Amino acid sequence: MMGLKNSSKKTKAAFILAIVMLIIILSTFNTLRNAETTNENINAIYKDRLIVSTYIFHYANELNLVKANAVKNSNEADKNDAVITSIQNIKAINLLYHKTVLTPKEKEDFNTFIAICNKINKQAQDKQWHEVEKSADDALVTLESLSKIQVDEAKLQLENANKAYNQYNVLAQLEIALLIVLGVAIIYLLLTKRHKRTIKIPEGPSLN
Repeated sequence: MMGLKNSSKKTKAAFILAIVMLIIILSTFNTLRNAETTNENINAIYKDRLIVSTYIFHYANELNLVKANAVKNSNEADKNDAVITSIQNIKAINLLYHKTVLTPKEKEDFNTFIAICNKINKQAQDKQWHEVEKSADDALVTLESLSKIQVDEAKLQLENANKAYNQYNVLAQLEIALLIVLGVAIIYLLLTKRHKRTIKIPEGPSLN
């Protein structure tokens, strides 16, 4: 009976051990998923927000050149060439911007920006310099909206990364606790031994 009792205890301990191991495995998979999410958010902050901010900076530089050239007292051909060159530079940046991930609002503002730049191009060809200057101002206003989107999205992605990191910490603590339980269960199984009952056979009466 004692052997059966000890065997039952070991079976329960083994069952608990299996559950703990399963929880640790599931927790590890969840941790890996959180790590991947954190990595994606960090990459998105760099690729889709910080890099785009540099594009916006270059856009603004080109538009300010457009405005400066539009009000210059130089010959029409030089002014036209300078403005067209800036628009071509903007189009080159557009190709890079298109490779990033855009939010619906960002895509809407970006399409507006492209339309304004195309209008500037036509106005320059028609030598409508006052309209060119006005359109450049409109484009700069659109850039301000795009810049704000970068800040807001970067903040959101950073919050998501921090949230995933906090979940990782909680899961790491849970894994440590489960490993302690696992260690205790292993020690229990190693130390538990079957106790054999010793049956004493009474000796017969001495004949001496």
